[in-house]
Amino acid sequence: MPSPDHERFMALAIAEAEAAAAHDDVPIGAVLVRAGEVVAAAHNRREADTDPTAHAEVLALRAAAAAVGTWRLTDCTLYVTLEPCAMCAGAVVLARLGTLVFGADDPKAGAVGALWDIPRDPRLNHRVEVVRGVAEPACGELLRTFFRDRRGR
Repeated sequence: MPSPDHERFMALAIAEAEAAAAHDDVPIGAVLVRAGEVVAAAHNRREADTDPTAHAEVLALRAAAAAVGTWRLTDCTLYVTLEPCAMCAGAVVLARLGTLVFGADDPKAGAVGALWDIPRDPRLNHRVEVVRGVAEPACGELLRTFFRDRRGR
């Protein structure tokens, strides 16, 4: 059962995802927490920034590293609405993140159990604790609605 904190912080990530949809980016949001406080929040900006690397997770990790003054985020938790892709899962490992919490699984591109399991791969020099399925119905519905509306245009 997810902790109340997981639900609270995932709600903030969902709000970030809604902000992405407002500028026609895929609605994925991320919130990075340290010692119970939000230190960074971001949403997908690939369309807005014409940047293929402007995923919510990468933007949140960059902002958090700047905010806390180190790239080593071992005492931090990242909340993200969708299972991270290979790029973002790799960034999570490289940031030495402590915990990753995500909402919806991504069977087509997920790299935290769906296609690969990069954050827990024992061949890498760092492993990340993973909590999956927090607020999954809301996270999944946000994506389904976005793509249903996009196909309808």
